[in-house]
Amino acid sequence: MAEAKSRLSGVTRFLQQAPALLLVVYASCAAFMTYTCMYAYRKPFSVASYADIQGWSGLLDFKVALILAQVLGYLLSKFIGIKVVSEMTAARRAISILVLVLCSELALIGFALTPAPYNLAFMFLNGVPLGMIWGLVFSFLEGRRSTEILGAVLSVSFIVASGWVRTVGKWLLVDMQVPELWMPAVTGALFTPLFFISLYLLAKTPLPNPQDIAERHLRAPMDSAARWAFFWRYAPGILLLVSSFLLFTGLRDFRDNFSAEIWQALGYGQEPGIFAYAGIRIAFFVLIALGLMVIIKDNLRAFFANQYFILLGCGLLGGSTLMFQSGMLDGKSWMVLLGAGLYIAYIPYNCFLFDRLVSAVGVTANAGFLIYLADSAGYLGSVGILLYRTFASPDISWLQFFIQLCYLVSCLGGALVIGSLLYFGRLRQPGRVLHKLYAGQPG
Repeated sequence: MAEAKSRLSGVTRFLQQAPALLLVVYASCAAFMTYTCMYAYRKPFSVASYADIQGWSGLLDFKVALILAQVLGYLLSKFIGIKVVSEMTAARRAISILVLVLCSELALIGFALTPAPYNLAFMFLNGVPLGMIWGLVFSFLEGRRSTEILGAVLSVSFIVASGWVRTVGKWLLVDMQVPELWMPAVTGALFTPLFFISLYLLAKTPLPNPQDIAERHLRAPMDSAARWAFFWRYAPGILLLVSSFLLFTGLRDFRDNFSAEIWQALGYGQEPGIFAYAGIRIAFFVLIALGLMVIIKDNLRAFFANQYFILLGCGLLGGSTLMFQSGMLDGKSWMVLLGAGLYIAYIPYNCFLFDRLVSAVGVTANAGFLIYLADSAGYLGSVGILLYRTFASPDISWLQFFIQLCYLVSCLGGALVIGSLLYFGRLRQPGRVLHKLYAGQPG
């Protein structure tokens, strides 16, 4: 033990002995900035129109083709991540994140240098490494008594980072006159120094302490046998949750990728700061709502509470859309409330929900396996919705299609979560113990 401590850096040793609040602030900020920087390599391209691309004569709009190429790369990455993230050791996390992000930036440079339509391959290659970053970053945070707080701050990066980097991308296009094809790579280059610093600090985060392990159980790599044993034991409930996440991810990706078109239809298309405006306000609502989860100490109760929060998000998603259509909300207010509802429903799957399930089961495992199982299905939803909009509903406006999609996801996603609650509700019956169920013993 003494020898292991001697190998730790001074920062890590200091954080091990520091007050819990200081560690929470340090780890949440480092994780937030690391993942925020990742968005600079993924999302800025979506603010450009790519209306006049020489050499492109495909059936699809070039921007739609770009989004589809990146999403397919992301989809492949999620399937790869089921194995890679769940088996990743703590010592290899930081270097893996570094290599993956630098590969994505090289792909953006290749995208700018290669003429259409061949540069689509580089957008696909950009998506492949980035799809594993979330699981690797969250691995630094899971299995702690403060995981809800850490996860809430990290999850806000979904919202803030998306608006922030797109605002930078729009600024490069409008004010700096950077060509559309080079704008994604330039945006990534601007964020690279901050990414290096953030990742370095994140790598110094100490492992969960004995008290964390006592309350949340040891987190360790899972081999194939452990993954399949866990899945089959709770297959019906997991499949219901994964199916609902498929819908939430599809809607979230559609909103992110075509937010420029949606804001344009609402009359705010010429405001570069509109993305950050909505992102900051959505983040405020989501951080408060999801931060409340930390007060629930019992892991099983928290697991159910997460699903109730998802249902709350479904209600806010559908209700705000209905109010917008009836004239009770303006476009800006609708996009903020809709975004808050969507992310309240979406975010628990990426950290809280499965982390609490692993803790409640009481076995040595990790949440990365379940997160990437859900993510792999989620991006199937993204591809499916994009293809449906392109080929089955090409004459419907972006805004009208988005409104219809909001209603569908709100109702069907909510129904699937209710089904999950009914399935997992059996675990609340007297005499049933989660770890016995996991081990295949009678409850």
